[in-house]
Amino acid sequence: MMLSRHLPLHACSQRTAFIHATQQNAGGAAACNRRPARSFITAVLVFLASTGALAAPMGFKDSTMVMADLSSTWREVWVNRAFTARDAIGAGGLYMRSDDGKLDRTLAEVTYTRLAQRWNLPHAQANVWLFAGIGAVSGNDFDGQRTMLAPGLQVDYETTRVYLAANARLYRAQGLNHDFASARAGWALEDADYESTQAWIVVEARRMRELSESIEVTPMLRLIHRRYFLELGVNDRAEARANLMFVF
Repeated sequence: MMLSRHLPLHACSQRTAFIHATQQNAGGAAACNRRPARSFITAVLVFLASTGALAAPMGFKDSTMVMADLSSTWREVWVNRAFTARDAIGAGGLYMRSDDGKLDRTLAEVTYTRLAQRWNLPHAQANVWLFAGIGAVSGNDFDGQRTMLAPGLQVDYETTRVYLAANARLYRAQGLNHDFASARAGWALEDADYESTQAWIVVEARRMRELSESIEVTPMLRLIHRRYFLELGVNDRAEARANLMFVF
């Protein structure tokens, strides 16, 4: 989900302009002159907060987010509900397969997401997200199911044209360690207003312990609107990948 839209500079309102015209002191004039810059910064921050981050794991308060990440070795679908501006609960399913195709894992989990910290900076925003997950995992090399715990952390930073993020999540069960880490960088190809679709180039590097012996790198084209995004790409192993998200 992304906040990468360019909003036009807001001029002073008619009421403010009238006050400015009738004020006789320099302080009043300076206040109005500063108003456009403050309005622009406020507009950017409101936009960022209302639309969420490029890869934000939850939507705005009382919204529902649905997301899917699909490739030959990783297929994940989940949904969550934001019951406050900083908290969401959800459920999802994850299929993982080793690079050589010999091992596979299937996880069904319930999740909790928390926006731990947000910094609203001039023309930018930075966030720290915390995750907690618990569920049942099965595999083709052991019988039955095991309880898996999946805590995690995401840190991201973005402007209207650049996005950076790092994500780490532990996937632990009895005899299993499939810790996951990823890093992303994104660049907007163009400016777009709030209601328009914007194109981005996103490059992600990721790896999962015991299932992948190398780092997978995937360049993707992202098309994003304030309520959805779609990503399409091909990784360095010539495997197709598709991600999508919708908030309602």
